[in-house]
Amino acid sequence: MNLEKVAIVGASGYSGEELVRLLGRHPGVEIVALTSRQLAAQTVEMVFPKFAGQRYAKLAFIGSDIAGIVASGAQFVFLALPHGVAAEYAQPLVAAGLRVIDLSADFRIKDPAVYEEFYGTPPHAPELAAISVYGLPEIYREQIRRAQLVASPGCYPTSIIVPLHPLLKRRLLKPASIVINSLSGVSGAGRSTKTELLYVECNESVRAYSVPKHRHLAEIEQELSKAYGDTVTVNFTPHLIPVSRGIFTTIHAAPADGIEPSEIFAALAEAYAAEPFIRLLGETGMPDTKNVTHTNFVDVAYRHDPRTGRVILLSAEDNLVKGASGQAVQSLNVMCGWPETTALL
Repeated sequence: MNLEKVAIVGASGYSGEELVRLLGRHPGVEIVALTSRQLAAQTVEMVFPKFAGQRYAKLAFIGSDIAGIVASGAQFVFLALPHGVAAEYAQPLVAAGLRVIDLSADFRIKDPAVYEEFYGTPPHAPELAAISVYGLPEIYREQIRRAQLVASPGCYPTSIIVPLHPLLKRRLLKPASIVINSLSGVSGAGRSTKTELLYVECNESVRAYSVPKHRHLAEIEQELSKAYGDTVTVNFTPHLIPVSRGIFTTIHAAPADGIEPSEIFAALAEAYAAEPFIRLLGETGMPDTKNVTHTNFVDVAYRHDPRTGRVILLSAEDNLVKGASGQAVQSLNVMCGWPETTALL
């Protein structure tokens, strides 16, 4: 396995830290640059003491200037930056011929008007969003393989699109019936000092937020509509729960006319039978965030409620791994032709 040179831009956040952990053990990768505006000249072990004695412990952060990233010799660049900021880096890096995997929302949304509706500003580089590939390997594997710019999915959308995509693609559900509730650990908000994310505000508390229009709805509905072949509009309510990491999603939906629940469950089994990171727990198992944290797995279970005639889909994932950095590394593996499980199992 030839070593591919990789840079991580914005390596000081939770997703950046997770990328350092995963890529630090990747046999096909050499990390040649870690950038941070605040941490330049500090080493990995100074910033993240848990990495002391490991492969990149002595590697020093550099400033976040484009010239330094290009000069590092990186062939692949991970952007672990807030939306809006990522586009400032992606444009010159793509122009310089580097392959970019972006963990922000800057390139996930294809329709500029939809991006502006949900993010409150026009898209920063619509020409790049137009050529980007949505980085969910279970759906877009072949496109990711050839992509220069991968728009890695959000954490909530991954937990929702995985169970729903194959069912809507086969038109097994009534789209208007779909109601989604998700619960996320606090790390999903990033390293932030916002009052509502302080320990004393989050501990022993559960609350909904961004109701009724969370930003991730834009990519959720985009991808579900693409699968269905027509506009799909869903109800989605996210909640903050007092755990560090993990997402649990519950989806209620009515089968399409004439469709039996067994057909829906069989379609899920067929769609994901060969997928290494989708674990189907069937009609008896139950996802649990403790079983997926620090892994790249999505656990999915399903039930039929004979009283209402509806089906219930349940999923759990780690918002920082399959919901962010692990999924990005999975895309890197696809782009390089490596086994997708490399450094992720």
